[in-house]
Amino acid sequence: MAKEIKENYPDKVSTIFEENKKFVRQVLEGRYSKKLANKIAGYLVNLKKLELEKEKAAEATAETSSLES
Repeated sequence: MAKEIKENYPDKVSTIFEENKKFVRQVLEGRYSKKLANKIAGYLVNLKKLELEKEKAAEATAETSSLES
């Protein structure tokens, strides 16, 4: 579910749990329990942090490559 939300709303996902929690509850519209919505929001935080780390690593690699050239 978290991956679907991230794919459908990539600009809305944040590294801040509280923001994700509110957003997930809006998207799910009460179809799931509060506990499950919180778990999804927490997983979204982890997914976003991983994405940012990958982008940072790619930038560092690109920067290193350009310096070596």
